[in-house]
Parts: sequence; structure tokens; C-alpha cells
Amino acid sequence: MIRTPLRRFFDYTVLSVLAFVFVLPALYLILGSFKPSDEVLGGLTGFLPTNLSFDNYAAVLDNFDSDATGYFWRFMGISVLLATVVVLGGLLVNSMAAYGLTRLHWRGQRAVFTIVLLLMLVPFEAVAVPLFYMFNGQRNTIYIQALPFIAYAFSVYQFATFFRGIPRSIEEAARIDGAGPWRTFFAIIVPMSKPAFASVAILTFLIQWGSFLWPVLMVSDPSVRPLPLAISVFQGQQPVDWGQILAFGVLLVLPVLVVFAFFQRWFVQGVAGSAVKG
Repeated sequence: MIRTPLRRFFDYTVLSVLAFVFVLPALYLILGSFKPSDEVLGGLTGFLPTNLSFDNYAAVLDNFDSDATGYFWRFMGISVLLATVVVLGGLLVNSMAAYGLTRLHWRGQRAVFTIVLLLMLVPFEAVAVPLFYMFNGQRNTIYIQALPFIAYAFSVYQFATFFRGIPRSIEEAARIDGAGPWRTFFAIIVPMSKPAFASVAILTFLIQWGSFLWPVLMVSDPSVRPLPLAISVFQGQQPVDWGQILAFGVLLVLPVLVVFAFFQRWFVQGVAGSAVKG
């Protein structure tokens, strides 16, 4: 009775300190985006809310407002479009693949699932150069920035882990009522797997939104440039204005926070469920 409150106080204290440490860089980013460039790199004084204004945000939008540099809102629109296509396409393709690998019975099922698990160990950097030569003729297009990322082995594994926890009696009851595999999947499995779909959607969105290597290889035209590539180009311009760079960073991170806030409840359920079932 005495040790439990002390243990709880210790746990919350440690977690609060860790949370504070992780929040500090984000706080520095936000405050720095409202400050003049000469005050951004001032060490701990960067946390002081002084001389705040929206000048950096206005300067970022002004710097990307021509055909030569590209347009900021076009960069944003391309990134949103790419993330939407990859997330929606990935949810459909990877969930159907996981359903076929875990709930249907066919010859070679285990071998294919083993290949999927092995593909999880292959980093994208290992196949980036072969993909570059394979799709070199489609450079500076929007669709080629999304196509290689729709099918994703880790998403298949996440769905498969969740689907295995669904009782087979539900599918058997649907089969007795005359439902085939397609109807069973879309009418029963998908509604029951909202946490899995939410967690896969968020992780896929994060990966695609921050994708940098593939756009560097495939994009040189400002008209099809996504946000992560645009901020790297902006950072390389002289003179370096760190206040504007941090403002660009805030605009880059803001959609991620919105998506996570929207799917947070289902994301936590999906991750917790996968951890228990895995």
C-alpha cells in the first residue's frame, strides 16, 4: 500500500521528464519560426518568446511564388496528392494481400508470406538505384513518385497480424449466409479492422510525407516537386535564413499533426492490438 503510490509517482515523473525532453525540439521549432534569423540560433534564449511575428511565413510564401522557383501551395498540393494516393492505394492493396495470406487457403500460402516477411528486411535504399534505372523514362512525373510505395511489406504484415485475431466463426457464419470472399472482406473484415486501417494509414502517411530519397532521384522540375524536396532546395539557398527554414518546417509538419490527431484513437488501438496479438 505504501510502495504503490511511490512507484506511481516515480513512473509519472520519469515519463513527464521524457515527454518534456521530446517536446523541447518541437517548441524550439515553433518559436524559432516566428523569430528573426539572428535570434534563432541563440541557444537557450531561443525558447524566449520575444520579437514574434509572421514575417518568416510570409517570406517563405513570397520566395516560392514563380515558375522558376515553383509555388509553395503547389508543393503542398503535390505532397497531399501523393500521400493520399499511397495511403488509399496501400490500404486497399495491402489489406487484400494480408487477407489472402491469412484467411484464405491456397497452395504456396506460407512461402509467399515468408517472402513478404523477408521483404521487410530490405531497405528502400537497396532497391532505389535499380528502380531509378527501371523508371528513368518516367522522371519528373507525379505518378512515379507514388507507384513504388503503394505495395508495402510491413503494411501487409500489420494487417495480417490483426486479421489473425478475428474469430473464424464470423467468416463461417457469413459463408453460411451466402457471402463470398469479396463480400466477407468488405462487409465484415474491413469494418472490424478500423484500428488496423488507422494505424497503417498513419504510418504510411508519415513515410510518404517525409519521403526524400526517391524525389531526389526522380524529380528535377519544380512543378512536380514535393515539400520535403522543396525545403532541401530552400535550405541550400544563400544567404541561409534559419527563421524562414523553421517556418517552412512548421508548415511541413502541420499536416502530419492534423492527420495524427484525427486518427489518434484508432491508431493507439491498432498498435496495442498488434502488440498483444503479435
